[in-house]
Amino acid sequence: MSTTHTTTPSSLGPLTLVATDGTLSGLYPPGHRRMPGLAALGAREDAAFGPVVEQLQEYFAGQRTEFSLPLRLDGTPFQQRVWRDLTAVPYGQTRSYAQVAAPYGTGHEVLRAIGAAIAANPVLIIVPCHRVVAADGSLKGYAAGLERKRQLLEHEGALITPARMF
Repeated sequence: MSTTHTTTPSSLGPLTLVATDGTLSGLYPPGHRRMPGLAALGAREDAAFGPVVEQLQEYFAGQRTEFSLPLRLDGTPFQQRVWRDLTAVPYGQTRSYAQVAAPYGTGHEVLRAIGAAIAANPVLIIVPCHRVVAADGSLKGYAAGLERKRQLLEHEGALITPARMF
């Protein structure tokens, strides 16, 4: 198994991109709480990430609302199913944790499991866990911090802050 990485600028700050055997397996904004240590990122290889960088640039320029990239999402079958479900949340929209959890059942334990799976998402932005909010619309939980979650939702027009209302 070969792991490589690069960084690319964004409006969130430099994004660290990781590929395993040539397929995107990690996307980490600055301050990401679960970003692996530098030794786990492998060698730096900028050229291998061309399509990923291009699509991210288009997204941040407001020219892309969906990603079409192969992903290697290492996780449990449950996590992979939740991450797949997150990719169905449309650009510019949000879902509550309860709405995401609904297909899996009800109850506090289900919500906790959904929250844990979302928190373990290794490919932020592309698997849009930033689109999941609390039932009252408030921002809860984001591995790269709530300020970056707010920035992404504002970028997509899914969050209107008082400053943007005037």
